[in-house]
Amino acid sequence: MSTVSEASSVSEATEAAGASAGDGAGYAAVDRLLAAAREGVEPLDPHAALAAQRTGALLVDTRTAAQRARQGDLPGAIVIDRTVLEWRLDPTCEWRIPEADPDRVVVVVCRQGYSSSFAAAGLRALGLHRATDLAGGAEAWFAAGLPSLEGPADVRE
Repeated sequence: MSTVSEASSVSEATEAAGASAGDGAGYAAVDRLLAAAREGVEPLDPHAALAAQRTGALLVDTRTAAQRARQGDLPGAIVIDRTVLEWRLDPTCEWRIPEADPDRVVVVVCRQGYSSSFAAAGLRALGLHRATDLAGGAEAWFAAGLPSLEGPADVRE
């Protein structure tokens, strides 16, 4: 096993990243796990993410309500709490959202582009083979001068 997308659990993903769950490596272990999550996937820069969204990609914002209140919401994004993301996007799950489609590009957004890499890897492991994330997260989106949402966000529970 060489990638997180092939892993069926966090412990297997940790082993794939070259660390053991209890080895105390701390920061270095999480860096290896992050590298494994990103293996073979190119995160999208903000302009590419916007272009992908305009051609049908699903933009999924996993930031907390507090982060979105500080930074702003992304136009056209669906807000899904990170704790239920896989259940909402798994096309075989009874709790999926209607937009869940294994052939659709999914761009996951977090605050800085780290947790979204893990989330996208989890979605790829579920079969959403076109899942990726926004490089630099929402901070990069707004730094690039891209718009924020005027009005309420599309929050899915």
